[in-house]
Amino acid sequence: MTKIWTDMLHGSAMVDDVRLDHLLVGASPRMTALKRMITRVAPNPHPVVVQGPTGAGKDVVARALHMLSNRSGKLVAVNCAAIPADLLESELFGHEKGAFTGATERRIGRVEQAHGGTLFLDEIGDMPAALQAKLLRVLETRRVQRLGGREDIEVDFRLVTATHRDLTQEVAAGRFRQDLFYRINVFGLIVPALAERSEDIPHLLDAMLARLRVEAGAGAAPRFTPDALRMLTAYSWPGNVRELRNVFDRAAVLFAGEDITAEACKVALMVPGFDTGAATETAPTTRSEQQDAEALRQMLLSVPSVNLRGYLQEIEIGLIEAALELSEGCVAQAARSLRLKRTTLIEKMKKLSITRAPA
Repeated sequence: MTKIWTDMLHGSAMVDDVRLDHLLVGASPRMTALKRMITRVAPNPHPVVVQGPTGAGKDVVARALHMLSNRSGKLVAVNCAAIPADLLESELFGHEKGAFTGATERRIGRVEQAHGGTLFLDEIGDMPAALQAKLLRVLETRRVQRLGGREDIEVDFRLVTATHRDLTQEVAAGRFRQDLFYRINVFGLIVPALAERSEDIPHLLDAMLARLRVEAGAGAAPRFTPDALRMLTAYSWPGNVRELRNVFDRAAVLFAGEDITAEACKVALMVPGFDTGAATETAPTTRSEQQDAEALRQMLLSVPSVNLRGYLQEIEIGLIEAALELSEGCVAQAARSLRLKRTTLIEKMKKLSITRAPA
C-alpha cells in the first residue's frame, strides 16, 4: 500500500493527457503531483473530497475528475453555501407537484440529474445537519425520494465534494457527521494555494492570454513585461487563482494591446502588497486620500490613456464579487457590507452579469 501511494505522488509516469494540462495549468511540483493523483483517481467510482483555500480552483479539479472518469452522464454542480437551507433539500432531491406551497409542478433534483455522471457538491462543509443525514442515506442505498413523493428512484452517480473547511475539525466540533465524512472521504485531493506554486503564474497568464486572443483577437491582449511578471510572482495572492484572474481581467480592459510594467501592476491593477515587493499575510492598511491621489497621478503618467468607465466598472465588479464571497453568497449580507439596499445590489448584479456565488 505504501508503494502505491508513493508511486501516485512521486512516480515517474508523465501526465500525458493534453486535456488535463489545458484544464489544470501549471508544471510546479505541487501541480504535477495533483495531476498525477487525478489521473489515478478519476476512472474509479469512489467518492473524492477536494480541499483547498477559496479561489484555488477546487471546481476545476472536479471538472477534471469528471472529464477523465469516462462516465456517460454529465457533471452536475451544487454550491451548498449559496442556496438557502430551506431550498437546498428540494434542489438536491427534487419534489413532486403539491409537495409544498409553490410547488406547482414536478422538479427533478440535482442528484437525479447526475445519474450516470458526477455530482459535485461544493462547500459541503456548509450543508445543514438534517440534509447530511439524508445525503448519507442516498449514498448508502443509491436511491433518492423526491419531496412529497413515495417512490424510491435508483441513482448511479460519482460523488465529488469540495470545501475550504477542515472537515476533521468540523467533525470534532459536531458540525459535520462523522459517518458521512467517512463515506465521502475515500480519496482526498488538496489543491495548493497559488502562493505555494508561484512559478506557475506565468503559465496561468499565458493560458488567460491565449483565451483572450481567441475571444477578442490578438490585438486585445496586453503584454506583461519581465519586471511585471517578477512582481506578480512575488505577491502572496490571498485570493489565489480567482484573484489572479480578476487582475488579468482588469489588465485586459485597461491595457488592451499595451505593455504592462511593474509600476502599472502596482498602481493601476489594484494588487495590494506590491510596494514592499514581498508576499504579505495580512491585508494592507488603507492609504490616505493624498496617497490615493498621488497613485492615480502616477498611473496617468505611466500609461497613454485610461478607459475611466471600464476602470470604474471593474472596481465595482471586484467589490461586489468580494462582498458576495465574504458573505458566502448571501445578497442581503453583501448589500449591508457595501452600504446598499438589497434591491439596489440585485439590480447592479443583473446589470454587471454577476452571479450570487462568484466563480
